[in-house]
Amino acid sequence: MGLPAQPGQRTRGHGGSGDVVTLDTVSHEGLMEDQGQDPREFFGSYDVAESRVLRDAVAIAARSVHKGPGPHVVTGPIAVRGAEPGDVLKIEVLDLRLRVPYGVVSNREGKGALPGVYPEQFRGVPELAPYLNQGGNVSVFTRVQKARGRYRGVMPGDVPTSFDLKPFMGLMGVARDTSAMVDSVPPTDAGGNLDINDLGIGSTLYLPVQVPGAMFFSGDPHMAQGDGEVALTAMEGSLRPTFRLTVIKRGEKGAPRIAFDHPFAETPDFWIPVGLSDPDGPEGGGNATSLDLAMKAAVRHAMAFLTEELGMAGPVAYAYLSAATDFEVSQVVDRTTGIHALIRKGDIG
Repeated sequence: MGLPAQPGQRTRGHGGSGDVVTLDTVSHEGLMEDQGQDPREFFGSYDVAESRVLRDAVAIAARSVHKGPGPHVVTGPIAVRGAEPGDVLKIEVLDLRLRVPYGVVSNREGKGALPGVYPEQFRGVPELAPYLNQGGNVSVFTRVQKARGRYRGVMPGDVPTSFDLKPFMGLMGVARDTSAMVDSVPPTDAGGNLDINDLGIGSTLYLPVQVPGAMFFSGDPHMAQGDGEVALTAMEGSLRPTFRLTVIKRGEKGAPRIAFDHPFAETPDFWIPVGLSDPDGPEGGGNATSLDLAMKAAVRHAMAFLTEELGMAGPVAYAYLSAATDFEVSQVVDRTTGIHALIRKGDIG
C-alpha cells in the first residue's frame, strides 16, 4: 500500500481472461451536492492543498450530471473476452494504493443504522457545527498519517482517535442481465456494493457472469471500514486498485461450485460465503432490509460449500459452523443487508 501524489488515468476498456488491470477510482465524498459539488473548495476548507485534490475528481464534479440513484463514482465497465453467462469471473485483488492522504466518513439524513436519529440530533448544537457540511449532513474529514511504518486514519476532535487503514473496494461487480438502470447502492447476486472489508490485497472475489463479456466494474474505494458501516459510509478515499480478471467455465477448476450462482470470496486464511437479504436487486420493487434473511442465506451458502465442495457430512458441517465460524455483518446501510461467513482454512484438511 503506497501513496502516490497526483497519478493519471489508467483505465482499460477490455481485456482477455487472466489480464491484469489497474484503475484510478474516485471517491464520491467531496463531490456530493450536500458538500457543494466542488472538491477543491470542500477539501480546501480542511487545508488540503489544491495539488492534493485529484484532477479527475474535479472534472467529474464539474462535468458529470448526477442522475443515477446511487452516489458512487463507478469505473468501468471492462469487457473480459471469453466471458459468457453461466461462467464465473474470478477477481484477484493484487494491489491497492492510496491516491490521496485523506478520507471522509459521512452520515446523511434518512440513512445509516439509526435513520431519524442521526444526523438530526447533531443539528443545532453549536459545538458540533464544524462536523456538518453545507447541506446539514455530517462529513467527518479524516487525515492519513504514517506512523511506525503503517498508514493510520486520524480523526478530528478533543479525544485523540486513530486507526490502521485497511483499504478495499466497496464496489466490485459484473453487469446484471437487465435493461433497467442499476442502482449502485444495494449489492446483488452480481456483486456490486458488497462492502466486505476482508476483500483487501490478497483476496479473491468470485462472481457469476450474467452477460457476455462480464462487464466488470469497481468503485466506492474505502480506506477503512468497520463491520456494519453504521454511520452510512466507510472512511471513503480514492484508491488505485490492481486486479487480475480470469474467466472460469463451469466444470473447470479455479472456482468453487457455489460461485456459479452466488458471490463467494476467499483470503489466504478464510473462505467467505456471502449472504444477502435481497440478492435479486430492487428492479422488481424488492429490497428486503433484513439481517435475518442475510444470515439465513450466509448459513445456507456456507453449508453448501462445506458439503458440496469439501465433502463434509451435513451434521458435521452445521456443527462446525456453530462451533468455529464467525458470521460477520458486512453492512446494514445499503438497503440490502449483508452477512458473510469466515470459514478458517486451517481448520479443514
